[in-house]
This record gives sequence, structure tokens and C-alpha cells, in this order.
Amino acid sequence: MSVAEGTQVQEGQLDGSEKRVAPLELFFDLVFVFALTQVTALMSEHPTWEVLGQGMLILVALWWAWGAYAWLTNYIAADEGVERLLMFASMGAFLLAALAVPHAFGEDALLFGLAYAAARWLHIFIWAEANDDVDTGQAIVRLSRTAVPAPALLIAAGLVDDGTLRAALWIVALSIDLAGPYLFGVRGFRVSPGHFAERFSLIVIIALGESIVAIGAGVTGELDAGVLEAAVLGLIVACALWWAYFDVVAVVSERRFRRMPAELRVRIARDSYSYLHLPMIAGIVLVALGVKKTIAHVDEPLETVPAVALFGGIALYYSGHVGFRLRNLGTINRVRLTALIVSLALIAVAVEVDALVALALAAALTSTVIAYEAIHFREARSRIRHGQDSM
Repeated sequence: MSVAEGTQVQEGQLDGSEKRVAPLELFFDLVFVFALTQVTALMSEHPTWEVLGQGMLILVALWWAWGAYAWLTNYIAADEGVERLLMFASMGAFLLAALAVPHAFGEDALLFGLAYAAARWLHIFIWAEANDDVDTGQAIVRLSRTAVPAPALLIAAGLVDDGTLRAALWIVALSIDLAGPYLFGVRGFRVSPGHFAERFSLIVIIALGESIVAIGAGVTGELDAGVLEAAVLGLIVACALWWAYFDVVAVVSERRFRRMPAELRVRIARDSYSYLHLPMIAGIVLVALGVKKTIAHVDEPLETVPAVALFGGIALYYSGHVGFRLRNLGTINRVRLTALIVSLALIAVAVEVDALVALALAAALTSTVIAYEAIHFREARSRIRHGQDSM
């Protein structure tokens, strides 16, 4: 199938229906789920500042690679013809990278670099192979200026023995890769709004699913009252984070996304989704780490790194929401900005009280945000959820 035919399908020009997320894309995301689990396991096994930083760098790399494929499958019919086989090959590269995550800064550094580069470069090849649009082809060439050398630097990082130099190469590589869309722009790309918004909404659910998995993974002993209470509190936090995104934010953002001119839409896709969803995903992963360590030691104070992960993760998640609204509407979400500040302040409390109490405070904070917004903005919320208003 040519890209022109694929574009017709995704924009609903053949049968009036809009492109939705294909089964192959959901199948592809299963590897990303495993990768997120590996990142959480890495940080949980060795909860130090160094490993926390390594985990975040790995997460950024994985996120950027996944986001590249979200743009790809939004534009072409990747589940047709040879593209389907190439997507399977990309899944294989992702899987190898995920397997190398626990030692991505150690003995498996080179394996991670090679597998990651294969996934990134296959993405460029698939797009170029399936594309016959001149403007999009030029856009792919522009982005290749950073998407090609950045993974090569991760391979170089796997070839050095010095830990500081390896970390520096990672930081430079990711900085180059993430700067690409801003340095060279996204002119020439097109976005199918419903599919794109759904794709990123689903990845938020996947990340929240990892926080649920962390609850079970944190249970290593007897199911006593403290562990059960912690499990319920962890679920409350996950539900509150889900509500914060899907109750109104996802509805409004997709609605506005559909109405935008094509040129503005592609820039919003870059800023609000590729960039500003990253702190949301990173925040959820950090919260999962904090919940996992809480359940393992409910009657002891959290160590500093897990405490920072729990409440810093909540703050990071809300920062993504604040930035998302600021970019889309030009206004500040004061409620979530306040919750962000309170969450950071609670880090000092979390290292002094039992972990179960700290998790209860996290559940109370995230639930209070939802309760306040649901009550204070109930009329606007009702209009939005019934399709009568955009904000």
C-alpha cells in the first residue's frame, strides 16, 4: 500500500471513518510495557541517586523511540505489506533493548546501544520506504540529521569503560535527539488527530498499568493488614492519576486537536504530545517505584530516593499537565500547580513517617485534587463531558 493510500484511509477519505489505533500498534506497545517494567525494576533494585538518573535517561530514550513510531503509524498503514514485517523487526530491536535495560550502563551497555540504534534507524527506513510524498520526505531527511547520530553516540557509550564518560555520552545523545524536531521543525508532516490523541492516551494507560503491576511486585512477604492497606492506597493514587488525565484533559485536548488548522496541529502534536507527555510518563514510573518500595516496607520510613520518587513523581506528572494546558490554552492550571508544590514539600515528611503514612498522604493529595475539581468545576465539567463546550 502506498503512503497516499494509507493517508486516505487514516483521514477517512475512503469510507468516512477516521483512522483508529490498529491491533499491530497495540501489539507493538507490549514491548514498551516490558521496557517500562524493566526501568522500574532497575531503579527498585538499587534505589540510589546514580541509578535513579540512569533509569530516567533510559526512560527518555525509550520514550523518544516509541514516540517516533507513534508518528510513523499515524501517517502510514504500518500493518500492511512489507511494513508489517519491518514493524516486527523493530519490535525485536525494542525487545533486545528492554532486556538490556537492567545493565544498560554496565555490561550490557553496548547491547542496549546497538538494539536502540537498530530500532531508531529502522524507523527512518520504514518511513522512507513507505513514503512517496515530497514534503514528508524532506521532513524525514531533516529529522535524520539528529536521529541518526544520536543513537550512534549510545553505541559509542557502550564501547567506553569510564562511567562518567558513558553518562555524558548518553546526555549528549539524548539532547541531540530530542532537539531535532525543534531545530529542524516538523513542517511537511501530517497528523490524523483522533488516532494521534488516542495513541498517546493509550500509552498513559499502559504506564498507569505499570503502577498497578508495581503494587503486586512490591508484595514479597505476608499479606498482613499493612500490606493490604498500602495496596489499596496505591490503587487510589493510580485511579486519581488516571482521573486527572482522562476525565477532562484527554476529552478537551482531542476535541481542540481536531479543530486546529493542519500547520498548528502538527506543532501541537510535537509539543503537547511528544514532549509534554514525557514528564507525565516519567512521573507515573517514579510513582510506581515509590509505591513498590512502600509496600515492601510499610512500617518503616521511606529512604530518600523512594520518597523523592513517590512525591517527586506526582509533582512531575502534574508538571506535564500544567505545561500541557499552558501550551494548548495559554493559561495556568492553578489547582495542579498548587498540588505540584505541595507534593514537593511532602518529600521532607515522607522520610520521617512510616511509608504507609507517606502513601496515605499521596493518596489524600491526589484524591483532593480530583474532588476539588469535580466539585468546583462541576458545571463546566458536565458541559465538556457531554460535548457541549471545549473548556
